[in-house]
Amino acid sequence: MSPCAGGVFQSDALAREDILSLYSEYLAEIEHRKQQGLAPKPIDSGALTQEIIAQIEDRTSDQRRAALDFFIYNTLPGTTSAAGEKARFLKRIVLGEAEVPEITPTFALELLSHMKGGPSVEVLIDLVLGEDTAIARDAAEVLKTQVFLYDADTDRLAVAYKAGHAIAEDILQSYAKAEFFTKLPDIDEKIDVVTYVAAEGDVSTDLLSPGNQAHSRSDRELHGKCMISEEAQAEIQELQRQHPGKRVMLVAERGTMGVGSSRMSGVNNVALWTGTQASPYVPFVNIAPVVGGTNGISPIFLTTVGVTGGIGIDARRHPVGENGKRIAPHDLALVIGVAIAGAGLPLGDITHHRAGIAADLLGRRHGGSLAAGRGRLNHAGRLAASFIGRPPHRPIAGSHR
Repeated sequence: MSPCAGGVFQSDALAREDILSLYSEYLAEIEHRKQQGLAPKPIDSGALTQEIIAQIEDRTSDQRRAALDFFIYNTLPGTTSAAGEKARFLKRIVLGEAEVPEITPTFALELLSHMKGGPSVEVLIDLVLGEDTAIARDAAEVLKTQVFLYDADTDRLAVAYKAGHAIAEDILQSYAKAEFFTKLPDIDEKIDVVTYVAAEGDVSTDLLSPGNQAHSRSDRELHGKCMISEEAQAEIQELQRQHPGKRVMLVAERGTMGVGSSRMSGVNNVALWTGTQASPYVPFVNIAPVVGGTNGISPIFLTTVGVTGGIGIDARRHPVGENGKRIAPHDLALVIGVAIAGAGLPLGDITHHRAGIAADLLGRRHGGSLAAGRGRLNHAGRLAASFIGRPPHRPIAGSHR
């Protein structure tokens, strides 16, 4: 699991006391989280973001470098109050009302493009409908990639269009052509994977995101530490080190993946440990996990995997090999090779690893099937087979930008 991308948090600056109160408390919290092996908590407070902006604008502040990192890489997007403060400050930079050498107007628009809705869209429309035509056109190109617009946002564009606003018309034409989707970057034609067997038997979503840890779900990094076990997390990281060109695929062997519920937090945890980062400017939000089960995947869980742009492989649907003989359900590497071969997609590679999980983590019944794991570890079962990788679904929101 990667730390907060891009952030350079200077430890020698964290002990300063000549700073604003909320920011000082945040620095103290960072020191506490370090003791837990956690990165700085993503910021959702508008008041704290205001203090961070004050540090950025103070060219003499010894906290300025750290504040820039917090602002760029560790402020939550969406509809949080922090996102509102960030969007409004970026608007000032684009308009030339605030000067930050490290954040050019072009970079400010890029940061707005990664915020994906709420106040960032409001700001982009402000810029589109503003008096500076050059800025309006640049903002329009960003707005064309956004899909999380409220009625109030589309109403503003409609009013401008009816008033003969050419750039508003251009944006609406782009939406009509679905260019927010059709102009997304190409995705990989082939994905190479290394499998990690989470359990022999059904894998419950409670194993991926325990219900008794629900209180930590808003802190994605902290909640991610409850997935399966610390031992399993370490093994997944070791596989990633051993196979840097491959994605780790979480597998239920002789079982169904994702029984119990859809549990978005469970998919989020799998993505956090095995997926890809959605944006370099959004901390601890990963997408496109790859999961599978030799007895299939729970339909509601598969839907949730799809929401994240992930891949779910139902290996039970293709149990017969090229010679017409049935493949043993536990021989997952071969099952996947056959399961995907029918798609006629480019050839990749799969390496198979088996890991037992302690039985006390898996004692959950679902539809009469007992998820029974064994507390044993066996990495000797490395198998190689042909694997034809199906590209992940493209999220409509355009998070691959």
